[in-house]
Amino acid sequence: MADPLDALRALMASHSPPLDALVVPSEDNHQSEYVSTRDKRRAFVSGFTGSAGLALITMNEALLWTDGRYFLQATQQLSERWKLMRIGEDPPVENWMADNLPRNAAIGSDPWCVSVETYQRWEQAFLKKKQKLIQPSTNMVDIVWKDRPPAEILPVNIHPPEFAGCPVAEKLKDLRAKLIREKAYGIIISSLDEVAWLYNIRGNDVAYCPVIHAYAVVTLDSAFFYVDKRKISSEVLHYMLENRIDVRDYDIVASDVSLLASGQLMGSSRIMLSGTESHEASKNSNGVLGDDRNAEEETKHKIIWIDPFSCNLALFSKLIPDQVFMQQSPLALAKAIKNPAELDGLRKAHIRDGAAVVQFLVWLDKQMQEIYGASGYFSEREGTHKRKHSDTLKLTEVSVSDKLEGFRSKQENFRGLSFPTISSVGPNAAIIHYSPEADTCSELDADSIYLFDSGGQYIDGTTDITRTVHFGKPSAHEKSCYTAVLKGHIALGRARFPNGTTGHALDILARVPLWKNGLDYRHGTGHGIGSYLNVHEGPHLISFRPHARNVAIQASMTVTDEPGYYEDGNFGIRLENVLIVNKAKTSFNFGEKGYLEFEHITWAPYQKKLMDLTLLTPEEIEWINLYHSDCREVLAPYMNEQETEWLKKSTEPIIIAS
Repeated sequence: MADPLDALRALMASHSPPLDALVVPSEDNHQSEYVSTRDKRRAFVSGFTGSAGLALITMNEALLWTDGRYFLQATQQLSERWKLMRIGEDPPVENWMADNLPRNAAIGSDPWCVSVETYQRWEQAFLKKKQKLIQPSTNMVDIVWKDRPPAEILPVNIHPPEFAGCPVAEKLKDLRAKLIREKAYGIIISSLDEVAWLYNIRGNDVAYCPVIHAYAVVTLDSAFFYVDKRKISSEVLHYMLENRIDVRDYDIVASDVSLLASGQLMGSSRIMLSGTESHEASKNSNGVLGDDRNAEEETKHKIIWIDPFSCNLALFSKLIPDQVFMQQSPLALAKAIKNPAELDGLRKAHIRDGAAVVQFLVWLDKQMQEIYGASGYFSEREGTHKRKHSDTLKLTEVSVSDKLEGFRSKQENFRGLSFPTISSVGPNAAIIHYSPEADTCSELDADSIYLFDSGGQYIDGTTDITRTVHFGKPSAHEKSCYTAVLKGHIALGRARFPNGTTGHALDILARVPLWKNGLDYRHGTGHGIGSYLNVHEGPHLISFRPHARNVAIQASMTVTDEPGYYEDGNFGIRLENVLIVNKAKTSFNFGEKGYLEFEHITWAPYQKKLMDLTLLTPEEIEWINLYHSDCREVLAPYMNEQETEWLKKSTEPIIIAS
């Protein structure tokens, strides 16, 4: 296939005005982290397949920005025509453009794929040399991508109420109350998981994420759902009408946003009329107490709420700038704080998922011994390192990943994986978000660490777990590093902290044991997780990055605990559990703040063979023993006789001779 750089540069030169640079983001029209195959434009032009990054193409250079999770992967995937720009080490893209592109430069980018927040950062940087953003009428990558995959027509599904836990009417009522509080008339919802959560629907438009390519617009008196109508069954249409939601064509969202801005967007299922009746309906439908007599007056100028991080520039340009309220979507936090039904589903899904992971480990342990003569999961003796079968029988990163998926697929309520499994041996485990390919992946090695980070989508919850194992004799260095990661994992997982604490403050707990040895890792320590939605969910996170200060960790949130260590060219280690945030019972309550703690809901043993027990404190050993005891109890009903014996052995208490 011809390098698309040449074709793109020809289009840039022939454009009116000619473009000095073209920006190709990773995101789709909804600023999604994971995008459908046909929206992987940055991967198409650059060859870099990581989920995060941005490509900048000039007439003489091609640059790729990505974060620390992908530095090693990018160096391997980018051709010599590309230069890797390391986020956090090299200048941000807007600074680079302002400093390196000429005065009055024309910089092109598809306005549907650029968020309002990104556009405003660029616009500020461009003032330095009077550079300008040009919005081509057609995405240039789509023009040169001759075999771009077609859009698939996959059905919209209603998420069962026993798993959703909260009806649409109640979610809309709560949302409208927040609109009135901010003196807004309406809101544009662009994030796919927020649309799915609000309307209690799911789909299959993006691999690994049960979402639909759709927008929602909600006003004080109407609600709209913009989607390809071919995806809507009569049952779903009836469901939408029952919930007073107008179903409209996906392609008319821009024209409807123009109508919204001018106050002319009318739904067929309006919940209010006008005047006093309109105000009373607003009061009653939203449950707003107190003196709200001026609610309608305050929203008559049609203030529209957008989330600048998810709303794209194309829709923003249809609004009247001084009538836009820009703030994080109110649905982000509402979705992150799980209701009781969602929490119950997540707990149950993680038990079944843990059973699949243990069944996989039992199988893999046996295979490693039978095929490679490995000493196995439990023994540290030297293996025979002699194949017991011909070279035609082997285990690869992809074949064992497929086997793990097979164990998951047998579990109740399984709907698919929650992200591409990171199945990595030895040096590949040092690539933080490594993605094995069947024709290039490595064979398993009894003398190397094996790291697998994986998860499932179940109709009652989303899972994400990482374990690191060794089937031979780990080195003292590998054991020391594993133990440092485990100590950080335990320190965060056992934390108790006051309400109002952010993930930025908690992040250090997982790093201190690594820092003591001069070690660290280039990724955050934890992210939220959806309820049969995206595996990465905000707005909260546990990270060293500044935006982790924005939202406090709150009761009923979920968050992962996943420190790691990666040694380029040698190995990688990561341990990950999903946690639920609960209110803590403390002896005191300083400042009357209330305190929080974590509940681990992921179930799979930590490999004792990889632990340097001399580095663990008695309290840490006690925690491991208690966790392993719970593992045994929780997973036992799902195990056969052989698996039960393996589980018992893997979770036997650690006993330190006094």
